[in-house]
Amino acid sequence: MIMESVPEWEDPAELLAALEKAYGIPVRAEYLEGIPVLPPPRSMNHSGCASESVFQLHEAGFRAGTGNGYRIGSPGDWTGALVIPDFYVLRRKLTEADHAHFLAYEGWYPADLLGLVGEVTSTLHEIDSGPKYRAYASAGVPVYVLIHRQKGRAYAFSDPVAGNAPEKARYATTVRVELGRSLSLPAPYTALDTSALLKD
Repeated sequence: MIMESVPEWEDPAELLAALEKAYGIPVRAEYLEGIPVLPPPRSMNHSGCASESVFQLHEAGFRAGTGNGYRIGSPGDWTGALVIPDFYVLRRKLTEADHAHFLAYEGWYPADLLGLVGEVTSTLHEIDSGPKYRAYASAGVPVYVLIHRQKGRAYAFSDPVAGNAPEKARYATTVRVELGRSLSLPAPYTALDTSALLKD
C-alpha cells in the first residue's frame, strides 16, 4: 500500500509557527520560494545599519519601522512568501482588516501596507539579492533598498514588474552607489546618507 504524504499545515505561517515551537526558543523564520529560512543572528553592525536607515526615514517624516512580518500572497498560498524586512515604510495607515489579518495568520500583516522595504545583508546575502528581491517585486512593493555590506554598495530598486510567476518578478529601475555616498530614492522619499552605514 502506497501512503500519500499530506501536508500537516494549511498555510506557510502555520509551518513557521510549528518550527518556532519545535526550536523551543524564540526564532522568527521567513518563508521564501517554498523554503523556510532561518536568518542568522544579527551583528551589531547589521542592527546599526537598519536602525540608522529607520532614523533617517523617520526624520524625513515617514512612518518607518522594523521587526514586523508581512505576507506576500493569499492565505494558503504556498507560492507566496512570509518576510520580515530589516526596515520598512508603510504607505498607508493600518485598518481593522489589517489587525484582523495579523491575528488570524500567526502575526503576519498584508504586504500591501508596504511602500518601501529595506534589507541589510548578512552572511546569507544571496537571500536578500535573490528570493527577497523577487518576493518584494512580485508583491508590487514600490521601492526596495538593499544595503549590500559585502559588496560595499547600496541599491534602490523601483518600478516593480510582476512577471508571469513570482520567481520571474523584478524591478525595472536600479540606482546603485558605493557605501558612503548618498543613495537617491524615488519620490516621495528623500535620499539616504549611506556614510553612516559603513562597516566599523
